[in-house]
Amino acid sequence: MTDRLWNSNYCKVMTANFSLFFAFYVLTPLLPLYLSEHFGATKDVIGLVLSGYTITALLIRPFSGYMVDSFPRKKILMIAFGLFSVFFAGYLAASTLLLFMIIRTLHGGPFGMVTTANATAAIDVLPSSRRTEGIGYYGLSNNLAMALAPTIGIFIYQLTGSFELLFWLALIVACCGWLVDATLTFPEKQIVPNRSKLSWDRFFLVRGWLLGLNMVAFGFSFGVLSNYLAIYGKEVMGITGGTGTYFMLCAVGLMLSRLQGGRALRNGRVTHNAGEGIVISFVGYTLFILIPTLSSLFTLHSSLFTSIGYYGSALLIGLGNGHMWPAFQNMTINVASNNQRGTANSTILISWDIGMGLGILLGGVISELLGYSAAFWSVVLVNGAGVACYFLATKAFFLRRNLNDTVR
Repeated sequence: MTDRLWNSNYCKVMTANFSLFFAFYVLTPLLPLYLSEHFGATKDVIGLVLSGYTITALLIRPFSGYMVDSFPRKKILMIAFGLFSVFFAGYLAASTLLLFMIIRTLHGGPFGMVTTANATAAIDVLPSSRRTEGIGYYGLSNNLAMALAPTIGIFIYQLTGSFELLFWLALIVACCGWLVDATLTFPEKQIVPNRSKLSWDRFFLVRGWLLGLNMVAFGFSFGVLSNYLAIYGKEVMGITGGTGTYFMLCAVGLMLSRLQGGRALRNGRVTHNAGEGIVISFVGYTLFILIPTLSSLFTLHSSLFTSIGYYGSALLIGLGNGHMWPAFQNMTINVASNNQRGTANSTILISWDIGMGLGILLGGVISELLGYSAAFWSVVLVNGAGVACYFLATKAFFLRRNLNDTVR
């Protein structure tokens, strides 16, 4: 008899994970606009303010992995999720740019903790025979939130013009996720014993360092895209109302990735899914940045070509990320021992955070100095380097260190 994948606890952590990422990403594409309109912030200042969140999440990640491995997991999860939810109220109260920056920066701490704790909880409640497949679907929950939340946020803003309403929506959705996680029941878990020797493996999975380094490149790409897409589309492409549709098509690509890649994950072919995903994403990012150039070659149908390329890139990026993310998460977990699940999860998230933070910060600086086109060309270059790294080194690195014979 096949072990049940969709048990009640697994459905709960999936729902809670979607809620916390929805609350985060419903604001992401509009915060640059909010900072510009409400506080008069310049491009480089916007990048600095927004990157503070990711930097704080990055700093807390190594400790969060250690804590969820070493202390009662549900207690850590509930405290972190509660703090993450409450911080959204701070955005409503921030009356100056400095105060907003402080609140935004501090908010990254509980985000870093709760994402690690909830991802580790998902592994705990999965039957071991369905873990690889289950991690794939779990990753889809935050990928879908990344795609759907900006679409909904932009639609609400276009309809109402109210940033305050969006802050309230994020607060309410986050609180709903906290309530869902409050009903979880955890199996008994092995607590990491106290170790007298301080080692990096308490905080970062050293065995998976190259997987993490590779993920930085992909996080950088999505960091620039998700934060500067609306402004780039308006200033460079002349597309003023297509950002919501863009993220919706990303979501469609993510769902298609489950239909296309689900069998490979069930059969443990994680390296296949990872390779396929990063190549598809690279094609999507390259198409996106080439749209203005290619459109000029088709002067009679330039607007049609621009639209097809613009929205086609969204499908490709969504499809690629839907393959890539769960595959890299699975690979990182499978080079870790069972009592390092939290550390493995925090490691892959640390890497994504570094990439996202660099993308947000450098994207703002590059766009201020050289324009948004240059910022998006940096995405193609960094993403291409990540693809090359995977096929030249990372895949073999994983296969040498893999501890799970059913995964390849």
